Amino acid sequence: MNKEKQPIDALSVLKHRSGLARTIQCLKAGKLTVGFIGGSITDARSGHNWPEPVTAWLVDRFPEAQIVVENAAIGATGSDLAVFRAQRDLIDRGCDLVFIEFAVNDGGVPTERRTRTREGLIRKLLAGEGRDLVLVYTFAQGMYEDMIKGRVPDSIQEFESIGEHYGIGSAWMGLRALNDVRRGFMRWEQWLPDGLHPQTRGSLSYGQSVNEYLERELVTEPSLGTLPSGDELPAPRNAANWERAHQLPLTDLKTTGPWSIHRWPNVEWIDQVLMTTSPGASIQFEFEGRGIALGFDFGKKSADFGWRLDEGDWQTEKRDRPDWCSDQGWFRLSTLADDLECKNHQMDIEVIHPGEGGGTNFRLALVGIIP
Repeated sequence: MNKEKQPIDALSVLKHRSGLARTIQCLKAGKLTVGFIGGSITDARSGHNWPEPVTAWLVDRFPEAQIVVENAAIGATGSDLAVFRAQRDLIDRGCDLVFIEFAVNDGGVPTERRTRTREGLIRKLLAGEGRDLVLVYTFAQGMYEDMIKGRVPDSIQEFESIGEHYGIGSAWMGLRALNDVRRGFMRWEQWLPDGLHPQTRGSLSYGQSVNEYLERELVTEPSLGTLPSGDELPAPRNAANWERAHQLPLTDLKTTGPWSIHRWPNVEWIDQVLMTTSPGASIQFEFEGRGIALGFDFGKKSADFGWRLDEGDWQTEKRDRPDWCSDQGWFRLSTLADDLECKNHQMDIEVIHPGEGGGTNFRLALVGIIP
């Protein structure tokens, strides 16, 4: 890691690498589909996050082109869930340019795990004909000490290493905003009134850094360079990355007890859920791979569950329920294993009532297999 102390002004907000040739071609052809993936700082539902000024800049700068926005960001999610969502929410929707923002939400994840999921997401997006990508880094309070001492926080430095490997450019939005505060252009409370989530002024600062990146790449110094894609992808940095992760259809699961599959109206990013409200109800299925992850519509009234692999010992997945968590509506991923022997496995799951304050809602939205 780059932990050498240097003046904060020596840190770079923008890193230009391979260029955005596909984006330039799309703009010339008259239509560009822009994708965003990340957490709450990118989520479109607030109506004021940084993708708003970025979209406004594109619309203003290229009035002859149709700009289509696919914002797939979800609060309180990381690059692990994004790997399983990339095909449906970005690739199938025809995104030509995708911004990836997970430096904050991956911050508490062990380095090995987030390295696997981040590179897996990037390789999924570059597979086939590929698309243009830009890495963007926001800010959490835990990054402050490193940044004010001129150091790059680990979560960002690890992303930068992946960017260097694939030639993906980046915009360190959090550094731009911190510099705006240090120069007197913005007060801290205008940037982060709750310590994490920018409001309109802070989001504008974030967006301005991206717009400066785009101004150079698309207008003042456009590059014909392209990112590798398909068969031209370099060997992965981490051979255990999640690029081949996929979902098992809910209809393939065997159930015992009162279960039903529902088209899901509560979370727009969830298509269907397999659900029950009965403690003791169970699920059984087989999968081939080295890892398994389960995604839920989760909340304070959700059930916990027990699980076992290959008829081994039972384990209990007891999930925390933060104060900000509602009774439902959090698309939450639980990764149960990622280093199994890559072979056929049997999984058993049983619904458990969590006790006081919890509920019995078990709403399974995703069964993710990691080959």
